[in-house]
Amino acid sequence: MAQANSKQQSQRVSARERIQEAQRREQASAKRRQRIVITVSAVAVLALAGGTALAINSAGKDDKKSSAEAAAPTALVVPANTSGQDGTVITYGKADAPHTMEVYEDFRCPVCKHFEAANGETVKKLTEDGQIKVQFHLAAFLDKALGGKGSHTALAAAGAALNEGVDKFKQLHDVLYANQPDEKNDGFGDVNRILELADQVPGLKTDAFVKAVTDRTYAPWAAKVADAFNDSGVEGTPTVKVDGKPVTLFSGRDTVTPEQFTAQVKQAAGL
Repeated sequence: MAQANSKQQSQRVSARERIQEAQRREQASAKRRQRIVITVSAVAVLALAGGTALAINSAGKDDKKSSAEAAAPTALVVPANTSGQDGTVITYGKADAPHTMEVYEDFRCPVCKHFEAANGETVKKLTEDGQIKVQFHLAAFLDKALGGKGSHTALAAAGAALNEGVDKFKQLHDVLYANQPDEKNDGFGDVNRILELADQVPGLKTDAFVKAVTDRTYAPWAAKVADAFNDSGVEGTPTVKVDGKPVTLFSGRDTVTPEQFTAQVKQAAGL
């Protein structure tokens, strides 16, 4: 038991050191503006779950450059079923729903996984009566904080799924969170792993989807989506807003219950 506790402590220290080093590199650039946020409730949830990653967003002018560099050297191809400038907004539910829930996430964010496990299905159910639509705003800042390319690669694959249909996107989105690798393992950086997980979405793995994921067709689009998140003013993931009003996702050391989440959403929407 002592050895296990020591190992967990070492892993937490190692993760903190990597993130602190990423922060130091960001601060060394005189041209950068920084937004560094560690959500206290997110830290509490991770501590409870034995996790080691923190949802940190260090976003600035150089992030756009790094996003572009992370993308494959191909022309911008925007998937079907998008909206907003450069198609960076993904809408789930009826497009003409009178109320909007905005969900801000990073596929590598372990706190987002906690939120999805607790209330992902509730988010879906809240769209069923046509009163609320969900707009996903996806980030990729954890690639920079933790190293690797998993956030960008998963986001590009989500674009390939979106091109097949919004429901296919949502199903792959859910599968990715359900199978999120440990933050120390850049598992989503391997397109073969993404394709393995895509087997869990019935009808998704068309020839076009497989080619788009393998060729990273939507990588430049993923960079645009990540840049849009950086410019959004949202400073951490997960973040949820309803008609512009923030929704509380954690209560003490726990995620809010589906009942609590639903009550907040309906109150914010005036339903």
